[in-house]
Amino acid sequence: MDRDYLADLFEPFGPVTIRRMFSGFGVSADGITFALVLRDTIYLRADAATIARFESEGSQPFSYTTRQRTVTVASYWRLPDRLLDEPDELVEWSRAALAAAERAALAKSRKPRKAKAGTTTSAVRAKTAKGTAKAEHQKAGGSTRPKNAGEPNGKAGAKPRHSPATASRRSRAK
Repeated sequence: MDRDYLADLFEPFGPVTIRRMFSGFGVSADGITFALVLRDTIYLRADAATIARFESEGSQPFSYTTRQRTVTVASYWRLPDRLLDEPDELVEWSRAALAAAERAALAKSRKPRKAKAGTTTSAVRAKTAKGTAKAEHQKAGGSTRPKNAGEPNGKAGAKPRHSPATASRRSRAK
C-alpha cells in the first residue's frame, strides 16, 4: 500500500495526514493518529468501546515477534478486508477509531506523572548535591581527570595497546 492509495481510501473520511512510521504509515486527523499501515495491512485504533466490533468481524489485534516473544498491541486492530470495498462503512469505522484515539489521548493527559521506579526524594537530593559539589570543585580549579589517567587505558600498570616494535613498524609503513 502506498501513500496515494491510502489518501484515496480515506478521502471520504475527510482530510487526513499520512506520515512514514516504523516500516509503514500512520494515518492522522487533527494531529491524532487513528490508523497504522504495517506490512500492507491497515490497523485501526480500538478501545473497550470498539473492540467487540472488531472481534465480531473476526479481526485480530496487531502483533509482532521479537527474538524472545510475540508482542500484541491491543490498541490497534486489523481492519476487516470487506471494508476496503465499502467506503461509507469504512468512514464509520474510521470515525470510531479516531474517537478511540481521542479518548486514549485524553486519558493519557489526565494521568499524573510517576517518579522513576526506585527513585526517592532523598536519592534525588543526594544526586543533585553530588553534582553541585563536583561543579564547585571544577570551578575552584580541581581536576576532573580520572585517577591514573596518564597511564595506558587509564589503569596503573596496564600494558600499552601496541608494543614499541608495532609502533615503529606502523610509522615506517606510512
